[in-house]
Amino acid sequence: MYGGASDGEGIGVGHDAGAPKKIPSASSMPWVRNLRRYVGSGAGLGSEALMELETKRILLEIFKERQKKNAESGSIPSFYKKKPEEGSISHRVQRLAKCRFLKKQSELLLNADDLDAMWVCLRENCVIDDATGAEKMNYEDFCHIASLCTEQIGAKCRRFFSPSNFMKFEKDEAGRIAILPFYLYVMRTVSLTQARIDMSELDEDSDGFLQPHEMESYIKGLIPNLAQLRDMLEAFIQMYCRIAARKFFFFCDPHRRGKACIKKVLLSNCLQELMELHQESEEEVPDTEQAENWFSLTSAQRICDMYIALDKDKNGTLSKQELKEYADATLTEIFIERVFDEHVRRSKAGGVNTREMDFESFLDFVLALENKDTPEGLTYLFKCLDLQGRGYLTTADIHMLFRDVHHKWIEGGNYELCIEDVRDEIWDMVKPADPLRITLADLLTCKQGGTVASMLMDVRGFWAHDNRENLLQEEEEPEEE
Repeated sequence: MYGGASDGEGIGVGHDAGAPKKIPSASSMPWVRNLRRYVGSGAGLGSEALMELETKRILLEIFKERQKKNAESGSIPSFYKKKPEEGSISHRVQRLAKCRFLKKQSELLLNADDLDAMWVCLRENCVIDDATGAEKMNYEDFCHIASLCTEQIGAKCRRFFSPSNFMKFEKDEAGRIAILPFYLYVMRTVSLTQARIDMSELDEDSDGFLQPHEMESYIKGLIPNLAQLRDMLEAFIQMYCRIAARKFFFFCDPHRRGKACIKKVLLSNCLQELMELHQESEEEVPDTEQAENWFSLTSAQRICDMYIALDKDKNGTLSKQELKEYADATLTEIFIERVFDEHVRRSKAGGVNTREMDFESFLDFVLALENKDTPEGLTYLFKCLDLQGRGYLTTADIHMLFRDVHHKWIEGGNYELCIEDVRDEIWDMVKPADPLRITLADLLTCKQGGTVASMLMDVRGFWAHDNRENLLQEEEEPEEE
């Protein structure tokens, strides 16, 4: 038999039997210290090990940040998150994840062949309305076509054949919808989704906004696919992109932050106007009609020619005296002065502070004058008309603004008119909420803000208002013939 005392003595000499073993600390072991020093320096590590260390560091920072937030609960939360540094592992991982996501989204889209197959399937399985001759389908046909399209095209077309989509379209007495509006809806959805993917690929910092050079790159990529721009000279492409991109920023960047929200760009009329250039024009379109589309080649060339003609000293910018010659010098001097005060930056040339209008500012100026009835154009012009910067116009402001128009009106050999009568007419047109002042909101509400702005800054605009009945009659006469 074995004795307990002898066992205890054999186990621990000079120590109590119940005392725990003492394990030496890691820091006291030379091999542990050397390994930590080697790993901590990162020497000899491969890319995977470096990424592992970087991931561990990022997770530790996130943990510490959450602990700090918990400790500071009750204070104002942070709304700014620092972006990863250029070239860092986190930045590269973010870019790679973004590229893979956009590629996956692009693969889920219908291509041109898929759209053609869907159109054929719609036409072969619809019914003809006896009264109108329109091609229509009821909900049973809709579900049947959905099954056929899924078999022929794949599951990626199934989302267009949901019950909610069927209910979006106008139905006749028999509960049927026309196939053409439905097909156009599918095409537009695919087009907008593809546009969003293309813009997101150009969005370098992935913040949902496009900067001017990114917007210009997007437009440049579209040019080969736009039928009316394919023959553009290579030397003019860069200038065209600047002109085209400026309209997007004029309407989609109202606060002039230098970046346009992608969502606003997609929903704006500008993109729809640009996409109209897809259409092949079999008959030759007059230059006057082409000029109405800002994105047409004719319009872009017109803007460039206009700017070059106004720049008399060929220094690349426009002075006040040069801008006065715009539109046959029909704009008033006080309006030109206010344009420079509100919308032209002061620059240093030869050590002297001067104000001259660059090409981008000129594009904004032209866009405002050609889109006076839009909120963006009227906002631009109202800042110029608001002489005191108070946010409203008084009778004294109207009198001062129209005085220059009246002077040009008399110089043109027109009949004498009373400024007070014109002022009262403007008040009757606007019907402001406050009878003593006209605000921008009043001009937008009355739906005649563009006309009022023209009357106060352009003698030709006042002439058009004064002869509106004759002009309207001239427009109606060719239709009657």
